[in-house]
Amino acid sequence: MSVTVAIDAMGGDRAPGEIVDGAVQAAEQLGVRVLLVGREDVGPLIPEHAHSVELVVANEVVGMSDAPTSVRSKKDSSIVQAAQLVRDGKADALVSAGNTGATMAASLLRMGRIKGVARPAIAAPIPVPGHPPQVLVDAGATVDCAPEWLVQFAVMGREFARARLGVDEPRIGLLSNVRSQARATT
Repeated sequence: MSVTVAIDAMGGDRAPGEIVDGAVQAAEQLGVRVLLVGREDVGPLIPEHAHSVELVVANEVVGMSDAPTSVRSKKDSSIVQAAQLVRDGKADALVSAGNTGATMAASLLRMGRIKGVARPAIAAPIPVPGHPPQVLVDAGATVDCAPEWLVQFAVMGREFARARLGVDEPRIGLLSNVRSQARATT
């Protein structure tokens, strides 16, 4: 079964050139089909031999300094259109090296949440030599975290480790950056 990945060609440092180069390498080395989502001027950057890489035109860009909520007004941005490709079943996954908050917001707006999940989380696999990677869930994205979200993050991390990393019985730990609410009394 072939996997199709929607890649935000406009997100990240030195975009779109570096993103196109990485997308072409992924298509060639991993055997995936890539839908590069970006402005028309990305097209000429795709080498003629890259038959598994196709441009999907999106005319707007969400910049690194833009608010994540800008995805609501930039409906034709590369990140929103990439998320829509996943929602519509034209892509199996979304990758962006751009604005993390905008990527999360576009994904929520276009794909929604898994039923019962109050807050989505970023999963960051951390390499461990000789072992499957550890999975850091939420990766510090939520500063004021509700206790039930921590439980949901643990469940999502466990299932990710099982389904994607092949870990039969993942262990779960908690790393917290809890802000103290204590006040000094005089």
